Amino acid sequence: MLRLANAEQRIPLAEFDMHIVVIGAGIVGCATAYQLLRDGHTVELVDAQAEAGRVSSFANGAQLSYSYVEPLASPATLRALPKLLFEKDSALKFTPRLDWRQWAWGLHFLAACRAAQTQSGTSALLELAQLSRQTLDAWMSEQAWEIDFARNGKLVLCRDEKSLALQAAQVRLQKSMGSKQEVLNAKQCIEREPALAASQSAFVGGVWTASECMADPYKLCQNLVQRISTKAGVLRFSTQVQSIELRQGRFHALHTSCGKLQADACVISSGATTPAICEPLGIRLPIYPIKGYSLTVPVIQPERVANCSITDLGLKTVFAPLGNNLRVAAAAEIVGHDLTVAPKRVEQMLQATESLFPGACDLSQPLTWAGLRPATPSSLPIIGASRVPNVFINAGQGALGLTLAAGSAARLSKAISQG
Repeated sequence: MLRLANAEQRIPLAEFDMHIVVIGAGIVGCATAYQLLRDGHTVELVDAQAEAGRVSSFANGAQLSYSYVEPLASPATLRALPKLLFEKDSALKFTPRLDWRQWAWGLHFLAACRAAQTQSGTSALLELAQLSRQTLDAWMSEQAWEIDFARNGKLVLCRDEKSLALQAAQVRLQKSMGSKQEVLNAKQCIEREPALAASQSAFVGGVWTASECMADPYKLCQNLVQRISTKAGVLRFSTQVQSIELRQGRFHALHTSCGKLQADACVISSGATTPAICEPLGIRLPIYPIKGYSLTVPVIQPERVANCSITDLGLKTVFAPLGNNLRVAAAAEIVGHDLTVAPKRVEQMLQATESLFPGACDLSQPLTWAGLRPATPSSLPIIGASRVPNVFINAGQGALGLTLAAGSAARLSKAISQG
């Protein structure tokens, strides 16, 4: 049973270093609250939803992509933008809004499409991803986690020689940073993953990363809050954040629909809504939502589905086997905060699934979902202190939220301990 609290309940502060309120119970917020508790703090986790992991962490691609972290902004992306934006059925969609944040984000994104920025961004993301691997592995080593975790590798499929050459260049770059990956031809891809032999999709080769993993993001959130409760953390679900009160330029209290919460510090980790919470404090964050879709379908012919995680670069689609189901995730739409599930996207994902794994899944009643990835122009998350001394930010992980959550939590907790 999870431990829920009303506004008056309080844990004695003398037993802990600091009393910290964490806003946001997605994968990053849950990981942050858990790590802070492990480090000896009193923690209250606040979220507007009825339970953890119900928004952008609910049904995303499920990949723990520790070695495949290339920033979205790159010279290759810049060159491909005209085709991506105007091609029919493109995985990328841009719908202009009367929102200065969207345009400012877009201009900063274009500025980040430089080789030097891509290289430094890759290095920084790889470093954070490896910290994340170490942190999550340490958590899981202590007790059983029921999160459909598998260390089964990832295969990225390329549909033409140009894209394969670009991936080979990225592999060489990441090799210099410690990553171990292999560039395969089409025959080697099928030898690595025999289920691809029946594929109706055209691919000329791919990149194999043996060390990659996967996990169910929603189940990970649920396991995290269970452990937060066990460690005497306070969970406040169905609680709307109304305002943040400052005194003498420092965080004093969080005003919510369930009352006033006083604490020594506040961590804002609410995904795509983080900038809106921060703006009244004079904190401007370059985070904008990138909408993605997923569907989850039952596997009816297991021998016809890959055992590893598959990414089809041409379709910008991810396939991850989760227990008896297959999670399929795709698309990147810069359309504001719209969460409508577009039937066209669902149909594209269903067709892609049948093309890659014919007859493997029951596609008649897919569980569909749309979520917002909180992205920065450079793909580098914002982790650490803000301009308000005891307000901290942990947001902007974009499409790598699941991958980077544990490492981001460890880095944020360290930043708090250092003042």
